[in-house]
Amino acid sequence: MSWLGSLIGSATGTAASTVIGSIGDAAVKMREAITGDIPPEKKAELQMRLAELEAQITSAQSSIIIAEAQGQSWMQRNWRPCLMMVIVAIVANNYIIFPYANIFTDKVKILDLPDKLWALMEIGVGGYILGRTVEKVKGQE
Repeated sequence: MSWLGSLIGSATGTAASTVIGSIGDAAVKMREAITGDIPPEKKAELQMRLAELEAQITSAQSSIIIAEAQGQSWMQRNWRPCLMMVIVAIVANNYIIFPYANIFTDKVKILDLPDKLWALMEIGVGGYILGRTVEKVKGQE
């Protein structure tokens, strides 16, 4: 029994030592989380769980893309390709049209392409590639 448990009394000492032990366990877990000092067996378990979650996310994303591609309305099936074409037009303007047109006139404008829009294009291209892969695999069955 801890010194605090003996101080409180024998009836409540066990409960107090349990609480103090729990606080100690929480402190150890907090230290592990902050410092990244995780035992190898826990690290391997966390990495396995992370891999499982990433696989579930990829599966969910592919099912969303497949559902959109098989949708009933034109807009549902084609909003991603339309968005990608707009982004491609902005990239073509900024890196092909603008540099050449700027030689002859200063009235040509460069269009802003925010980082989030660039990231969206990367996701869209990845989704397109994944969707086409799924379509081809389904066609071979």
